[in-house]
Amino acid sequence: RASLLDWPSMARAARAALLPLLQLLVVQHGSASFATLRTSFGRQSMARATSSSPLLRARSSPQMVVGMPSAAASAALVLRGGVSSLSATSPDKLFNMLFAALSAVCAFVVVAGADRSAKPTEEKLDASERKGVRALRIRFLAVFWMYKMAEWLQGPYFYEVYASKVINGVAVSSQGVARLFLTGFGSTALFGAVVGGLIDSLGRKRGSLVFALMYTLSSLSTRCSTLPLLLAGRVAGGIGTSLLFSAPEAWLVSEHMRSGFSSAALSATFGLAYFGDALVAITAGQLAGAAASRGGPSAPFELSIVFLALGAAIIASSWRENLGGSTSKDASGEEKQQGGRAIVRAALQEMMRDRRILLVGAVQALFEGAMYIFVLQWPPAFKAALSGAVPFGKVFSCFMVCCMIGSSLFSALAKRAVKPENTMAAMLTVATCAMASATRATGGGVAALIAAFFAFEACVGMYFPLIGTLRGKYLPDEYRGVIMNLFGIPLNLIVVGVFLSLGQLGLTGALSCSTAALGAALVAGLSLRATSASEDAAAAASG
Repeated sequence: RASLLDWPSMARAARAALLPLLQLLVVQHGSASFATLRTSFGRQSMARATSSSPLLRARSSPQMVVGMPSAAASAALVLRGGVSSLSATSPDKLFNMLFAALSAVCAFVVVAGADRSAKPTEEKLDASERKGVRALRIRFLAVFWMYKMAEWLQGPYFYEVYASKVINGVAVSSQGVARLFLTGFGSTALFGAVVGGLIDSLGRKRGSLVFALMYTLSSLSTRCSTLPLLLAGRVAGGIGTSLLFSAPEAWLVSEHMRSGFSSAALSATFGLAYFGDALVAITAGQLAGAAASRGGPSAPFELSIVFLALGAAIIASSWRENLGGSTSKDASGEEKQQGGRAIVRAALQEMMRDRRILLVGAVQALFEGAMYIFVLQWPPAFKAALSGAVPFGKVFSCFMVCCMIGSSLFSALAKRAVKPENTMAAMLTVATCAMASATRATGGGVAALIAAFFAFEACVGMYFPLIGTLRGKYLPDEYRGVIMNLFGIPLNLIVVGVFLSLGQLGLTGALSCSTAALGAALVAGLSLRATSASEDAAAAASG
């Protein structure tokens, strides 16, 4: 236990645990690369790792494989066989092995990340505040996970549900599906500012309830076979997306701040929310497959309505309303709430006044733009790199475990009071390098491509609780909803622009655009870190 209380010990333990997986991922480069890896880790570290790792002992002792779990034994045999074994391993078997290895790494990170040297965040609070934090967390997480389940259910069958439509006797082509896809993104960009203004002026609770309505209408539209109704459904889905990624979070942060709870407790809530989100995504994938096998590609969309209704019911029964904007007194002395247009204007003025808000917005737009490009491109990248059918479901499950690793790392760092600006800068550095490596690996090199994609997904898992924490820190509560939606406008423009240019860009060009966006996000993140450090130094000097 004591060895897990400091990061150097944790790093040594992680190094020993990760060496077998790293060897699997670099094995295609032959023994010379592994010799280089061994040198970089140090001879003593390698000796400790070899003595503690059954996979590495198996290289020189075949008998060790017999008593190992099946997934680990398979990995050991692949390591011993070199490139030929990796090539001979079917994609299905390969990702089963990787899922087992990633799950072990995730379990290690969760256990090692627990800060046993200090009390948990909630135990530092008095009894009444601890009770309040837990009650707020339960109310938020129950809704957040229900709504995210509804969203994840729809993802796997988005293409198939529209490709199965026949309109006026003609089947919808891939270009038609692309237009429907872009309609959703375009409506998010077009109506984002309006939606944000309404969230802050009419209430975050109402905005969260309207999301359930918009997504329900979008889901029901998948039963139609007329183009106007399908387009209307995509517009409703785009508006719903704007609401999902702003209204619930704005409600949570506002309630948290008005109750006077600590920022550490808010970070803990975000870390838990996105760790659970990965589990929800894996479960949703299984439910979607089962529903589609029974009721066709529209069945997962219909199933999502159940979770939307459950989330809306929790909101209606347990959330209280909170509003953004400012209030003023009219001639009669009655308080008047700021209207939607006035809120949007005031939010823009606030963004121009505070450079830190713009930097947070730049990080959000650029990173999420790069992420959506990645979402569009990883399936063709794997199809080009792997021989045989790509097990997309198992790849997705591996991605979600990587996200859990990232969110667990965020929680571990937050417990140790590492500033989120510093964590964000480090994460963006890793994400940029990972995407650049993936771009280079598209010409060949399965192991490098897998490693790069897994590293980027771990960064995605770390990103979402990080950006939530930074938005909670820097965005003014009065204009939180509208500013979050304004950040989404450049994000959607990036995605739509790259999507429309895919024919000219190709796979490598699209991933290069993602790398460039991440590099620009890194510049914004470093600038935010420098601004925060200078302000802290000025505050310390004046204090």
